[in-house]
Amino acid sequence: MLSSTEAPDPALVRDMLGALAHRGPDGSGYYRDERVALGHTRLAIVDTVGGTQPMTGRSCRSSGESEQVWVTFNGEIFNHVELAAQLRSRGHVFDTRSDTEVIVHAWEEWGPGCFERFNGQWALAIWDRRTGTLVLSRDRFGVRPLFYTRAAGQLLFASEVKALYASPDVPRELDPAGLDQVLTLWSAVAPRTVFRDIAQVPPGAYLSFRDGVEVERRYWAPSFPPAGAEELTDLEANAEALRTTLMAATRLRFERSDVPVAAYLSGGIDSAVTAGAIAGFTSAPLHTFSLRFAEAEFDEGGFQALMAERLGTVHHDVVVSERDIADVFPQVVRHAESPLLRTAPAPMFLLSRLVREAGFKVVVTGEGADEVLGGYDIFREAKIRDLWLRDPAAAEAAVEQLYPWMHRSPNQAPAFARSFFSRNLSADDLAMSHRPRWDSTAVLASMLRPEIRSVGGSAAGVVDAMPASAASWDPVARAQWLEMTTLLPGYILASQGDRMLMGNSVEGRFPFLDPHVAELAGRVPAEHKIHGMDEKHLLKRAFADLVPEEILRRPKQPYRAPDAAAFFAGGTPDWVFDVTSGSALEAAGVFRPDLVQRLLEKARRTGGRGLGNTDNMRLVAVLSTQLLHSELLTAPTSSAAPPAPLTVFDTTLETTGLEPTGRTSG
Repeated sequence: MLSSTEAPDPALVRDMLGALAHRGPDGSGYYRDERVALGHTRLAIVDTVGGTQPMTGRSCRSSGESEQVWVTFNGEIFNHVELAAQLRSRGHVFDTRSDTEVIVHAWEEWGPGCFERFNGQWALAIWDRRTGTLVLSRDRFGVRPLFYTRAAGQLLFASEVKALYASPDVPRELDPAGLDQVLTLWSAVAPRTVFRDIAQVPPGAYLSFRDGVEVERRYWAPSFPPAGAEELTDLEANAEALRTTLMAATRLRFERSDVPVAAYLSGGIDSAVTAGAIAGFTSAPLHTFSLRFAEAEFDEGGFQALMAERLGTVHHDVVVSERDIADVFPQVVRHAESPLLRTAPAPMFLLSRLVREAGFKVVVTGEGADEVLGGYDIFREAKIRDLWLRDPAAAEAAVEQLYPWMHRSPNQAPAFARSFFSRNLSADDLAMSHRPRWDSTAVLASMLRPEIRSVGGSAAGVVDAMPASAASWDPVARAQWLEMTTLLPGYILASQGDRMLMGNSVEGRFPFLDPHVAELAGRVPAEHKIHGMDEKHLLKRAFADLVPEEILRRPKQPYRAPDAAAFFAGGTPDWVFDVTSGSALEAAGVFRPDLVQRLLEKARRTGGRGLGNTDNMRLVAVLSTQLLHSELLTAPTSSAAPPAPLTVFDTTLETTGLEPTGRTSG
């Protein structure tokens, strides 16, 4: 926290640390001077002995000063070894092997230019006493969350909103505009959140605060060359380059750890590639973890077992039932800190629990491959919608190659296909790919009370933020930019990613989001990513020898979980009745009680089965939003103690006010 009046209250710092104990159960600490307090709860992975935070550097080559730059940091800088070597050659002296200390010296040497040099995933705060500047920074894709707010003359910041709510001066209310974004785009888009007066640092950006002035700067954003002007046009050369780059990214994320690292196996090509790459350069037994479902419709166990057997891994899996999802859902929402439109995060929470129970703190996963390499149906739909503008007959034929995994496919209903793919078509619309999704999701807002309904404009705001160069991009590239700006950081990496992993004190690592992999993928033609209607074609070509043919050529099956059926098919847990009672709905003041009761009655009659896509999303949205109100907005403030041992650096205890005193308790 940064204070404009007096030294921050250490009791508030400790309360904030207690609220984040699950993110770092291995210890905690804080630094405090006359203006700033930096706190940290530690998940010890790199330099488990010497990496205690907050951290400073012993010397600053440029000025000769010491302990003038302090850092608190969540995440990993994977290329810290290489950066440390560069910094040592420039005269910097290191006391630890930690990546955190690299951040200190990198800031001293390069200032904000250090963020472009980092290959990693991070949310960090830098306090530069030399200039009186506080800097908040977040990694390129937003793997790690970072929130901030102003209250009672202080700037408060934390990895999760619940830590900000440790202050009684922060109002606990939903933000209608943020809620509108979730109900349209699946997530709030940075800097907005679903909470009133609370913002988030955008991915690929840093904020600086000095003398009451806030400045935001972007150091990275997704970009693509003009369609037809790509320089990397050799398909075989691009496949080889992708293989080399992705193997290096995977190795970096596996080897840069002082604790054992495991891998996820989903049954699809992405995790098969990353797990297969790891198995190729480690002699130790590789532990793999998979999520299975009791309901055959969602289960991919056969493909998971096939890959695990091929790699010879020590394999673990958890079988999730509908009732398992319902029982754990309140915890899931508390960790997600957002309304949800699907239950899919819940099984991921149970999977990370299995990882932790097996003794692992780190897992390599395949997230990001779909966004970077063109794996989603929405990208293929973008091609079809663009084709529909020019040749409707050819587009209608292309539709027949889509959705082979669905029981009710548009290719079995030509009229529906024509309606879906020709809706809202305009050659000048940069978001043409996403209009059908946004239109179908936006109807959820009809359940909101009139007084909380936003004026809308969620989609318009995102489209307005697209760079001017997007008009020249391939339609697939424009769709990728939209996914990387909305669904990826706000849902895939947050509600379904970081929050479900760190809820069980597990760190996820994502080779497909390595900046070198992303840069390469951004420079190749869209046709290399989606060849005809074959999604992730370049990835399949690059790793054809590593992945079994059964997985390589299987139709893409998006990760899904039971939604309404989870809460009604096998009995309904008591909390569902509690959060949807008349008094609970009135207290939250979000949804129209009459519409909620009508939806609940429909779900009860059918056992949650057979509901349409919209009703499933409506139900999950209502339950998760009501849980958010009860679990976070009105729940008593946590009184958990910071994880032990607690290390304190407090300059206010010194008469000079310049040199910190370190104390450890525990």
